[in-house]
Amino acid sequence: MNQEEAFIDRLFAAHREAAHRLPSPGRVAAWLDDMLALLFPEWAHERHAHPRAFRQHFEDNRLRLFELLAPLQEDFALDAAQMERDFYAQLPWVYERLLADAGAILQGDPAAGSRTEVIRTYPGFYAIAVYRLAHLFYHLKAPLIPRMLTEHAHAKTGIDIHPGAVIGERFCIDHGTGVVIGETVVIGNDVKIYQGVTLGALSVSKELAQTKRHPTIEDRVVIYAGATILGGETVIGHDSIIGGNTWIVKAAAPYSKIYYRNED
Repeated sequence: MNQEEAFIDRLFAAHREAAHRLPSPGRVAAWLDDMLALLFPEWAHERHAHPRAFRQHFEDNRLRLFELLAPLQEDFALDAAQMERDFYAQLPWVYERLLADAGAILQGDPAAGSRTEVIRTYPGFYAIAVYRLAHLFYHLKAPLIPRMLTEHAHAKTGIDIHPGAVIGERFCIDHGTGVVIGETVVIGNDVKIYQGVTLGALSVSKELAQTKRHPTIEDRVVIYAGATILGGETVIGHDSIIGGNTWIVKAAAPYSKIYYRNED
């Protein structure tokens, strides 16, 4: 066997091993698109004439999720059937959150003409929708799939939301491209952020992996384009306004208005 043949055989062995324990990115993305189409007719590619047909479609989606989770059972010690049940049991709660998010975007953007327009065309809403589904999987301790979902949305929208972030109700991302929201970010209710905002960590040291590395944003804060807010001890108080292109690494009191570097 020559060097090239040995290399190809090595790659084949890796693919064969992965086939038994890793869901393919394409299948995860296809399940996600189908799930979103079930939740929102604005994203659907087909119309169901009868409730029975729609119920069958919904059950098919459940089966596809189980088939994605089943190969992970042995390596990650999870019960795929129970996780599938837990996910769909909490789906109505996620759906109501998403309707509220769409409503917040509609109310907060003068250019938005309807909730249908928000759902169908706004990348910020798409990224939030995928995040909320991914966060549910993250909460259920599903391996791999939460990050696969949010990275799919990241690739489509340029909005990078870690599935571990905790985001409250009526969240609004306007425009959105370049937004980064880290793993331990906590965001309250009625928060609005614009494009290019980074909610990140002061350090990327691996030793800090289990600590709160990212900021907390309290209720009713508006963060304008290009703002960077860093650090696990950085808390932006409620009802604050953070101006564009600001750099913030220390706490801000409630009702603050910051239009400069906040690091002294």
